[in-house]
Amino acid sequence: MENVLSYKDYIGTVSFSNEDEIFYGKIHGINDLVTFEGTTVKKLKASFEESVDDYLATCKELNKLPEKTFKGSFNIRITSDLHRKASLIASQKSISLNDFIKKAIAFAINHENEIDCAQ
Repeated sequence: MENVLSYKDYIGTVSFSNEDEIFYGKIHGINDLVTFEGTTVKKLKASFEESVDDYLATCKELNKLPEKTFKGSFNIRITSDLHRKASLIASQKSISLNDFIKKAIAFAINHENEIDCAQ
């Protein structure tokens, strides 16, 4: 995975501001907006880890769960042709469209390194 840092099961995405000559990012999968930055890769990594540690300590002090809650349902926007094809495959497999999408997501997660996200 490119432009991603990982620490204590948390991930942070990384970007670069050419104008400010700084690396910056934010932690994902949490209930708040927590950012980090650094002028070098070493400083960026240290800032990310410090931000994770600080966030976890703050959550503990506030008796708050740090991880974002996912309810298990979400809306997606796809083309009508893709919707039709998925529905047809689900019908051929005698499963609901919802079950087909769950299986497709599980398959993608289990094969994440094979997915070309450039499309």
